[in-house]
Amino acid sequence: MSLASLRERLTGCYVTVPTQFCDDDDLSLNLPAIERHVAYLLEGGLREGNAVLLAGGAAGDFSTMSFEERLRVAETVVRAADGRVPVAMGAQTASTRELVALTRAADQLGADFIQVSPPFYFSHTEEDFFEYVSAAAAAAPRVGIIVYNTYWTSVGVSRGLVERLLELPNFVGLKWATPDHGFMEYEGVVARYSEQVSIIDNQCRFVTSHILGARCIELHICNHWPQWGARLWELLESRRYREAQLAMADVLMPFLELWGEMEQFTSGDGYLDKLCMELVGLDSSRCRPPTRDVRSVFRARARHMLRACGTPGVVAGDGAVDE
Repeated sequence: MSLASLRERLTGCYVTVPTQFCDDDDLSLNLPAIERHVAYLLEGGLREGNAVLLAGGAAGDFSTMSFEERLRVAETVVRAADGRVPVAMGAQTASTRELVALTRAADQLGADFIQVSPPFYFSHTEEDFFEYVSAAAAAAPRVGIIVYNTYWTSVGVSRGLVERLLELPNFVGLKWATPDHGFMEYEGVVARYSEQVSIIDNQCRFVTSHILGARCIELHICNHWPQWGARLWELLESRRYREAQLAMADVLMPFLELWGEMEQFTSGDGYLDKLCMELVGLDSSRCRPPTRDVRSVFRARARHMLRACGTPGVVAGDGAVDE
């Protein structure tokens, strides 16, 4: 597949598939549950053209998994997707050697993309990161590279670095968020580069970024309500921007407000996705430590939030399901 085609396929709702674990002492991988969840997303209307799935991203507990576990999770998602929706494999790591190994594995497993971020722990330089991404690009030229600007963990991706990354032929996606000091830093990059690389909005400015040419939106809601995500993307593509913004205020805003409360309780990612999945009757689990188990603390508030948003199929404490 050409790199231009890969860039075109990077469109719609960018959905991190939560990694599910067994309820045992080791919290071992529950691969059948992951496979069932991908089937649920497809049955809910996610497909090529309106979605991309990310296996083993931050909300997929990549930081608590071994190298082999990450490959098994990616393999499971690719197999379950069965070519009906593109798949990215999370490749965040602090080691260039491991990044190269993850990239080659993604190619062998049939993933369309890898997602890479600046290596964490040390405050790396932009030149460090450019060489790091270049090593991944050279390791598997057929795999599309998505660069994720996790500026809160290490070096941020500057506008100048985006220019340099465009030298890499398989740099096809930019998952974009940035500190914004009122000078339209976020919008400036979207407007400047959206014709050269597929921009994934990771800052919930979906209407603005879509107007400026972004082609993807990071959307956790899809994990418990894929139909809503598919509908939101349809509104954006139809340029029904007022409806899209109101839908975000009704559903996405309360979700993010609760997530913000949870961040005062524990760190990590994906815990609200999993709790919402449980509350609509799907397979679910806790996240691995050091992220603490949020379920008993936040279950009632999450149930209230879902009902207030009109989420279908919410399971009551007695097991009854909302009509």
